[in-house]
Amino acid sequence: MTKSSWWFIGITLFIALILSIMPLPLELKAFRPDWLALVLIYWTMALPHRVNVGVAWILGFALDILLGTILGVHALAMSLVIYISANNFQKLRNFSIWQQASIIFIFLILYHFVIFWTNRFLIDVSFSIEYLYPALTSSLFWLWLFPVLRGYRRRFKIR
Repeated sequence: MTKSSWWFIGITLFIALILSIMPLPLELKAFRPDWLALVLIYWTMALPHRVNVGVAWILGFALDILLGTILGVHALAMSLVIYISANNFQKLRNFSIWQQASIIFIFLILYHFVIFWTNRFLIDVSFSIEYLYPALTSSLFWLWLFPVLRGYRRRFKIR
């Protein structure tokens, strides 16, 4: 993998982190897509030997710091989702984009349930259906994000 490949992957992950903390109007805040999870899932499917659970743990920890949440909550949830997608990357690659979007919806529901149950154990929060809204919007954004990242990966010959 060339140096420019690492730069491109790093830039996409950095942009995903920025989009994850970018302020939104209160009406849209509950629907914020899980940008970091989407980009990590893409790179795990495309290059599982380069972007893996360790990268997910570090970036999930960074997301905890940026969001001001309990340290390790997002790191744990992100690592679990990336572990599952890394173990099944060959199957995921062969699905159509609509099937991938529905599987990612399930992955992100798991992601949000892990965050909820960890927070429930640590700080006693209550469940709200709003926890699952980002999974829906993220799966819809996957239909756009996947072809964009794949196009750039092919254009810059990132392997």
